[in-house]
Amino acid sequence: MSLFKARDWWSTVLGEKEEFDQGCLCLADVDNTGNGQDKIIVGSFMGYLRIFNPHPVKTGDGAQAEDMLLEVHLRDPILQVEVGKFVSGTEMLHLAVLHSRKLCVYSVSGTLGNVEHGNQYQIKLMYEHNLQRTACNMTYGSFGGVKGRDLICIQSMDGMLMVFEQESYAFGRFLPGSLLPGPLAYSSRTDSFITVSSCRQVESYKYQVLAFATDADKRQETEQQKLGSGKRLVVDWTLNIGEQALDICIVSFNQSASSVFVLGERNFFCLKDNGQIRFMKKLDCSPSCFLPYCSVSEGTINTLIGNHNHMLHIYQDVTLKWATQLPHIPVAVRVGCLHDLKGVIVTLSDDGHLQCSYLGTDPSFFQAPKVESRELHYEELDIELKELQKIIKDVNKSQGIWPMTEREDDLKVSAMVSPKFDSVSQAADVEVGTDLVPSVTVKVTLQNRLALQKAKLSVYVQPPLVLTCDQFTFEFMGIPRVIQCKFRLPLKLICLPGQPSKTASHKLTIDTNKSPVSLLSLFPGFANQSEDDQVNVMGFRFLGGSRVTLLASKTSQRYRIQSEQFEDLWLITNELIIRLQEYFEKQGIKDFACSFSGSMPLQEYFELIDHHFELRINGEKLEELLSERAVQFRAIQRRLLTRFKDKTPAPLQHLDTLLDGTYKQVIALADAVEENQDSLFQSFTRLKSATHLVILLIGLWQKLSTDQIAILEAAFLPLQQDTQELGWEETVDAAISHLLKTCLSKSSKEQALNLSSQLNIPKDTSRLKKHITLLCDRLAKGGRLCLSTDAAAPQTMVMPGGCTTIPESDLEERSIEQDSTELFTNHKHLIVETPLPVSPLQGVSE
Repeated sequence: MSLFKARDWWSTVLGEKEEFDQGCLCLADVDNTGNGQDKIIVGSFMGYLRIFNPHPVKTGDGAQAEDMLLEVHLRDPILQVEVGKFVSGTEMLHLAVLHSRKLCVYSVSGTLGNVEHGNQYQIKLMYEHNLQRTACNMTYGSFGGVKGRDLICIQSMDGMLMVFEQESYAFGRFLPGSLLPGPLAYSSRTDSFITVSSCRQVESYKYQVLAFATDADKRQETEQQKLGSGKRLVVDWTLNIGEQALDICIVSFNQSASSVFVLGERNFFCLKDNGQIRFMKKLDCSPSCFLPYCSVSEGTINTLIGNHNHMLHIYQDVTLKWATQLPHIPVAVRVGCLHDLKGVIVTLSDDGHLQCSYLGTDPSFFQAPKVESRELHYEELDIELKELQKIIKDVNKSQGIWPMTEREDDLKVSAMVSPKFDSVSQAADVEVGTDLVPSVTVKVTLQNRLALQKAKLSVYVQPPLVLTCDQFTFEFMGIPRVIQCKFRLPLKLICLPGQPSKTASHKLTIDTNKSPVSLLSLFPGFANQSEDDQVNVMGFRFLGGSRVTLLASKTSQRYRIQSEQFEDLWLITNELIIRLQEYFEKQGIKDFACSFSGSMPLQEYFELIDHHFELRINGEKLEELLSERAVQFRAIQRRLLTRFKDKTPAPLQHLDTLLDGTYKQVIALADAVEENQDSLFQSFTRLKSATHLVILLIGLWQKLSTDQIAILEAAFLPLQQDTQELGWEETVDAAISHLLKTCLSKSSKEQALNLSSQLNIPKDTSRLKKHITLLCDRLAKGGRLCLSTDAAAPQTMVMPGGCTTIPESDLEERSIEQDSTELFTNHKHLIVETPLPVSPLQGVSE
């Protein structure tokens, strides 16, 4: 509980699904008891009028039946309620209720009850005015200095002020240049109406000027007004505040001075009677309502300001004196005397939470218990510490990288991919070139063992795949938890059968320990018609035109994948390995294994990294140039505006030509930035495909376990999307450096090196490429990937050729490159040591 939470004295919730606004709350002795006790009057947009007189037995009690004096349904929406001397011939208080097309004045009275039900209250309609225009708000006061009665002024939605002298209509005037109505208040000291126009300026109109101006029967000016006949409505003073106003209040120090308070969207202003600013305060949060009132300190004013952060701030002029937390966002706030308790703060929210509270703190009465002093046995503590360390070490050894999930979970997620494509494609772009883009439906099932309050389902696919909807929220579904479910999509979603290619720039060979399998059985539906069941050549064509060829050797246990694009090899290679594993599992063979004995394709991988990094640098330069041209464009605009505003005409000195040229440059640069972003997105997608391929080959090359491959994926694929602020290069470099200095380190000296806490875009990719090369070198010499506590210890295992340390200078990095040249040869034909002649239609032969 917050120390500065508002102390709840009495509260209730009004109606069900009703709406309220700032004019729907009023505090006054509406039944004229004369004891100084206020009643709470509340009107709603649903037409309900309620009057409360809270009598809580103890602080914080909710509303009792006897607290509500009256509840009546007036049918029409209630825009505002006010209490004043609105009936002629008496100075008693009456209730004015403003509807959209009607103004009603009621008398509220109570009769003593003779039974245990208590007093009975009723309202009586004294008079009503049917309005010819839709009302927005109203204000009241002793217009023109009348004594003993209050007049009402209503502002319509089209900017007309309608003045009512109690039971009779006086006159109506249109405010000049009115577009949208604003808040309205009356200053009795200056006898003027103050509002904020749609031009975002405070305007003051004298009542006498309004009364003697030409009658506003029509909105447009008549010909007589244009010719000067009759008096034209003139504003007394204006002040531009530069923002829209939420509310206006008038507060008087005494008979000789008063202040006009205006609550804006970001500031609140205190103005003098003549429109000069007395002070202003910039608000930290978006305000929702306010109420100024006189302070106990002479010459200062206190202001209650509620905001959308459930807070109520109390300012003395511009100084924040108190801040208290509310359980709701207030749209109206009043201060009154309830049940002999002065200064009660009454707040109302837009959904009907009515609360009476007071300021205070919630002190804590907790006292810490006395600590019993006892002697410390250090030997027993050492034994206990060693036992706990042993338990922690055993747990870390037995536990995998990812936490184990419970057998019976509160929520289970499963996905099932439809075996057939949709009859009508749901893709946004139905065609890519000459190819039709298909779509497939995935059925996601959520099974919950317990009743959950809310569940949110997010679906993610890798580009270029897209989703028709990636976010689902189930309202009928406690504790925030994350459940993951992975599923495979059919290969035909992005790949079609194609003709095998005889030549290719990039090739790689996968070795297995079993006899080759017919590609027709592995990829049904992708092979062309052939009389031979043992189809050993198969072509694939991606949507967009890229081709990949798969060959199976007839005599050896090898498969070759080749393509013109390096990144296109990953998907077919990954599918081949998965389908081979599934095929042999169905045959009951458990010792099937794949391996890769060729050289690692780092050079091709580095070319994709350089291309992606070049686009990032280019995008950064384009954005800087665009920012410079935008600054230049705004500077030329300012100079032109100064020339146009100057009373004495001056030559433009070709500023208009310069403005036009700069505008064209800004448009061209914006188009270039957008084009570069599209190219960067495509390059990042290709880079991720190549990264998946490199991780796959490293796993086959070094026979890594599933946990070790997961570590590599976390290091090489940390981002779902690439941005200028946080890019792939610096993130992957930091992750690989961490692996080299922890689990792949050779000495404790390397572990002592601290990594930079900030990730900035590097100058080039040389450091990243050297670290990737060094990572492969460490893995080739026996290093292992792990995240347990043992990873921090230096590896003392005997490895062939020793383990190279992390380079601390360029000379040392050059020596590592020379040592690693023999291991990582950069060939574009990635095959085993004995080259195999390839015939696309006859397969691989030796």
